[in-house]
Amino acid sequence: MTPEKFQRELLKRDIPITDDKMKQFERYLELLQEWNEKINLTAITEKEEVYLKHFYDSLTAGLYVDFKQGVHSLCDVGSGAGFPSIPLKIIYPNLTITIVDSLNKRIGFLETVVNELGLTGVNLYHDRAETFGQNKQFRASFDFVTARAVARMSVLAELCLPLVKKDGTFIAMKAAQGQEELQEGKRAIGILGGKVREDISFELPEGAGERHIILIDKKKETPNKYPRKPGTPNKRPLV
Repeated sequence: MTPEKFQRELLKRDIPITDDKMKQFERYLELLQEWNEKINLTAITEKEEVYLKHFYDSLTAGLYVDFKQGVHSLCDVGSGAGFPSIPLKIIYPNLTITIVDSLNKRIGFLETVVNELGLTGVNLYHDRAETFGQNKQFRASFDFVTARAVARMSVLAELCLPLVKKDGTFIAMKAAQGQEELQEGKRAIGILGGKVREDISFELPEGAGERHIILIDKKKETPNKYPRKPGTPNKRPLV
């Protein structure tokens, strides 16, 4: 997907892209390519692939969740190179973004991106999701929590739902196996206080594959024992 097609696709879908925001995406790409030579951020580095499989893919959340109205807080768990939260922040500057990632080198990259792109209202934390979710400062405090390509749904729910405030939404961004993972993760979602609102399936442009955006509303407080100690959700998922 060329940058020009990226811009056209977003405008067609009423996602507010401007020339200034396009310049931010261009700089983001440059930083991603530069830093990827030093630390492993992503296997996808070719320009047109980044625009399609990272930038556009990240912004599909904005097709199904209204980030335009009001000021919302969003926590991105295991953000890696900043997906989906940095593209969402570029498009929806009113979002207050919190990124938590377990690798300090990636946090260093994201600090550079935030500074170079002139983004404000972005908080970066080097931490495990399990310990972050038990921190009283952050637990049950976000309107939205999102994660993309981090773990299977049964594990991901335990990492993300404790951070969602009651009546907030967990946005799980999944590839083709999303529906299968959702079935496997339904027990975990219920235990953790969530209720599945919708599983939205769609195809990325240019035959880039099937995607699922699964919206899970937080209906009850998560029991205090979750998330469990680092590594436990992965070793013993709630299935």
